This record gives sequence, C-alpha cells and structure tokens, in this order.
Amino acid sequence: MRLVVDPVKCDGRGLCAEVLPELVSLDDWGFPMVSGEQLERELEREAGEAVRLCPRLALRLVP
Repeated sequence: MRLVVDPVKCDGRGLCAEVLPELVSLDDWGFPMVSGEQLERELEREAGEAVRLCPRLALRLVP
C-alpha cells in the first residue's frame, strides 16, 4: 500500500501530519508531503486512520 495526497482536494489543515508524523510532513504553507513509497506493514493501520480522518477526503491508500 502507498499513501497519496490529492493536492486539489487538500486545503492544508495538517491533521494527517498530526495523525501520521512518520510519513507526512508539511511544507511551508501547511500542505502535506508524502513520499509515495510502499508503506511498512506496521504503519498501514495508522495510514488508514489518517485517510479516514481527512476532512477533505484528500488522502487515499492505493495498492
């Protein structure tokens, strides 16, 4: 699984970085940056939680 961000939907609230600081960092304007690399198995649950909590539905997990 990979975590991806839709930059058009995102409005930079930063909740994803609070929930998943291991994978998500914020740029200078508060928008999330993710590597798009394969997730480690132990982080998949937390990534799913970040996707679920995103108020703009800008995050998703892809195989």
